[in-house]
Amino acid sequence: MKKQITPYLSFNGNAMEALEFYKEVFEGQIQEIQTFGEADFPTPPEAHDRIMHAKFQKEELFFMVSDSFPGKAVASGSNISLVLEFEDKQEIDTVYQRLSKNGTVIMELQDTFWGARYAKVKDPFTVTWDLNHTYSK
Repeated sequence: MKKQITPYLSFNGNAMEALEFYKEVFEGQIQEIQTFGEADFPTPPEAHDRIMHAKFQKEELFFMVSDSFPGKAVASGSNISLVLEFEDKQEIDTVYQRLSKNGTVIMELQDTFWGARYAKVKDPFTVTWDLNHTYSK
């Protein structure tokens, strides 16, 4: 597992506006923007321009951003999760099992279209974790 936790901020359709704000405030760079419309799965028209995933960086300051899917609004307090990037498949499986044992599974651990094994779990203390292991190519 990498040795840092990455914040992941979620927005209700205004992620691009938030990214532009953070770009001005922190004088950083918006990186790797992908909209739901660019994704390789069916998306309703109202979601096409929403940000599915983007990265923001200014030197060591780094976080990720997305918009919620239409009909899945986020509220203050539930609009941030913590991302753990795993280097080992066995380790992500173990951590997923431990977190989900007494937690709430939001998205089952599974292989994804973006080339990773991924899960989203809320632990018993209501902290939401994004677990990600990118496949070796």
